[in-house]
Amino acid sequence: MGAQSMLDFLLGRQRSTLADAAAVIPVEPDVPPLSDSLIERLSGQASEIGRDAAQARGAIEDTQKVVIRQVEALGELNRQLEAVQQSQDAIGGATQASLAAVAHARAVARQVADEVAGIVTVLQQVSSAAGDIAQIALQTRLVAFNASVEAKRAGEAGRGFGVVADAVKDLAGRVEASSKTIMGTLKQLDERIETFSQDIRVEADRQPTRGIHLAFAQVEAGVARIDEAAAQSRTTCSAVSDKTHLLGDEMQAAMNNLDSAMGCSDRFLKLSESLIDDLAGSGVETVDTPYIRAVQEAAGRVSAAFEQALAQGRISMADLFDDRYQPVAGTAPAQHLARHTALSDELLPAIQEPMLGWDEKVVFCIATDRNGYVATHNRKYCHPQRGDLAWDTANSRYRRIFNDRTGLASGRNQRPFLLQTYRRDMGGGQYVLMKEASAPIQVGGRHWGGLRLAFLF
Repeated sequence: MGAQSMLDFLLGRQRSTLADAAAVIPVEPDVPPLSDSLIERLSGQASEIGRDAAQARGAIEDTQKVVIRQVEALGELNRQLEAVQQSQDAIGGATQASLAAVAHARAVARQVADEVAGIVTVLQQVSSAAGDIAQIALQTRLVAFNASVEAKRAGEAGRGFGVVADAVKDLAGRVEASSKTIMGTLKQLDERIETFSQDIRVEADRQPTRGIHLAFAQVEAGVARIDEAAAQSRTTCSAVSDKTHLLGDEMQAAMNNLDSAMGCSDRFLKLSESLIDDLAGSGVETVDTPYIRAVQEAAGRVSAAFEQALAQGRISMADLFDDRYQPVAGTAPAQHLARHTALSDELLPAIQEPMLGWDEKVVFCIATDRNGYVATHNRKYCHPQRGDLAWDTANSRYRRIFNDRTGLASGRNQRPFLLQTYRRDMGGGQYVLMKEASAPIQVGGRHWGGLRLAFLF
């Protein structure tokens, strides 16, 4: 059954019970007093109203906690989506910058290709000049050879000329050899430059199939895919963000409805408590009367113990009413100390502990000041904390401030007694429905707080 269905069921049951109770309450001023059986019946019905109201209130509280966690999770999700969208925008900017860089590199590569073409032209010119030099060297060798032959014919007169002719012939040979070496080197260089030129050359109306432009094309294609994926992701994130914001609005509306339901359940709970209070205060015995008497008597003993301590000078009035609570470091749930904590530890167990054995339905008996501070709990709930939040919540309940609805009402009530119905968190996801009778603790004519006696239905 969902929380709303449960609430409707419980509220319907409460209305039916109230109607039954109203039907049997006489309104004429001259009717005889209510019988004990009728009082008992009304008390039972009021208790059932309180039980249902407390259960409904607990169910609403559970649902509110879930909704709050979901709202917080949605808020975190929206923040993460915004961060993702910012990252995707950055990716989009980076991809555009990458494409611009590739385009610039392409342009530079084209310029390099043009420069390479110019180098090829120059190399061709050098190669042509080297060929001319080689041809001249060949012709020079022939001329030198002919001159050498003529010099030998001339005999002694041509000897000097022959030496010159031989030297020219040797020089021409070396020039020819150098020219051939230059031409061979230029040929190798030309082949390498041609290969490089093919790698960087772009041909119109043709897709690159090799070299740097193929790499550029692959980079552009990869960057384009990244940009497309980022754009799709931005669209998806935007749609999800719209949905989460809509869901957040709906959950906020649900929270408002839960607040209204909580107010309704509180009114039913207060009505039931008021009925029980009126019936118990009428002087007629009800099922709650023994607990009321017991807590009033025990509260009187607490008042007397505190007043005796004041009379003996063991504590001052200022220290007894100290509410500047000092947190105990490293505790969770948070524990606190007050200037009357040590005296409470000394005096209260002798009054509180026997109440646990007085009736098997009693769950706890504790004194609380007007702010919900419980210095000394029952011994079974006064274990040192272990660092396990669930266990510590259930078993380390001393030095704690219970400023919830029930705790504050019990601590601040100044009527002879107060009856409340509520659901208690036992830790670890366990809850029990119980009643609580409380009575005020007066010290030196001042209201110090109240004694709380909780018992099961």
